[in-house]
Amino acid sequence: MPASSHPGHEWFRRSRFGLFLHWGLYSLAARHEWVKSRERMRDDDYDRYFRHFDPDLFDPRAWARRARAAGMRYFVVTTKHHDGFCLWDSELTSYKVTNTPYGRDILGPMVEAFRAEGLRVGFYHSLIDWHHPEFPVDGKHPRRDDEEFKAATAGRDMARYADYLHGQVRELLTWFGPVDYLFFDFSYSRECWGGKGAADWRSRELLDLVRKLQPGIIVNDRLGIPGDLVTPEQFQPSAAPRADGAPVLWEACQTLNGSWGYDRDNVDWKPPDLLARMLVDSVSKDGNLLLNVGPTGRGEFDPAATRRLAALGEWLDRHGRAIYGAGGCELTPPPDCRYTRRGDRLYLHIFSWPLRHLHLPLEPGLAGPGGRVEYAQFLHDASEVPIRRADPAVPGPDGLPGPIPDGGDTLTLEIPVRRPDVLVPVIELFLTPGDQGV
Repeated sequence: MPASSHPGHEWFRRSRFGLFLHWGLYSLAARHEWVKSRERMRDDDYDRYFRHFDPDLFDPRAWARRARAAGMRYFVVTTKHHDGFCLWDSELTSYKVTNTPYGRDILGPMVEAFRAEGLRVGFYHSLIDWHHPEFPVDGKHPRRDDEEFKAATAGRDMARYADYLHGQVRELLTWFGPVDYLFFDFSYSRECWGGKGAADWRSRELLDLVRKLQPGIIVNDRLGIPGDLVTPEQFQPSAAPRADGAPVLWEACQTLNGSWGYDRDNVDWKPPDLLARMLVDSVSKDGNLLLNVGPTGRGEFDPAATRRLAALGEWLDRHGRAIYGAGGCELTPPPDCRYTRRGDRLYLHIFSWPLRHLHLPLEPGLAGPGGRVEYAQFLHDASEVPIRRADPAVPGPDGLPGPIPDGGDTLTLEIPVRRPDVLVPVIELFLTPGDQGV
């Protein structure tokens, strides 16, 4: 669907930063959300987590406040992951949170709490279901190496499973009020034997159902057919994604430590400054960052996750106008820097701190009539950054880069030797009023 025709695209572009939540039975295993498949678990082994799921410390209002304080503008939660366990009181299965020791719906209170904090609502829903009795075994299934089990289940009916899938999507999109974003996961028809894709999920029919039930919703790209946005996972694209030569709506889906679900012994935590650079990098390419937290089995955020969210929130308190509602531009930044732009403000994000000077190539939109930089300041404290037109290759009488006449190709910013004590320093460049496009 063209970006200009979809009612959800504008809020998504403005938001730029969202919270991903992977939470379910695997949080008790505490060793990755794919633990059932990785360890080839039988249902009766995995069910020990079902019998003991009781997140007594779960406070959705605290989660929502923490996300809002981190600067996040929307959230996406796993309503059901590949293990088939449901966080709401589905009428189509007994494999749900209301039948665990916790005994209560989780999804409804979570949606209510996040809405109250002003965040948009997103649901992740797995197309895969390793628990459902009609889901055919394939090369990703936990019992893929069990020849006896494969023989006993050879008659499983994918069509009946697809009916179940569609029925649960109908519940999610009719029981919880307006839903802004639906994140399906995932199609894999060519990745393994028995892999499944659009024909198996009846994706065209499913997408039509979604559009009918929630006309304003945006849907990702993992049904095996085009959606509203693309979702690169665990990497930062080297350039803004495109389809048929045209830019597309997109977000980078990233973890804090390489695992989506709670992983107790994984200490490979990304530092806050790297997370801030990932956010900036996404926005500089006209994309969003969806950053994941895997809550514990008792319903809390790991302290290491909490500290990182707080650090990002502190940075965004002072640098948010370079992120929210901003996007990429065609200008070439200096090495180890990124540009974002919002109207007649250009933001220079400095990833690697240079000595005393930053030299900006003067290009159309940055120099000349209607595009000249008239003022520069650090965004965190509004302190002036002096500007000179200078040639970095020619020393002047004071030992600084020498001045060059109008028509030169470099703008030099004079910066302090000491780097500002923020995750990513940002210089705000004020362009001549009226210059709105690059």
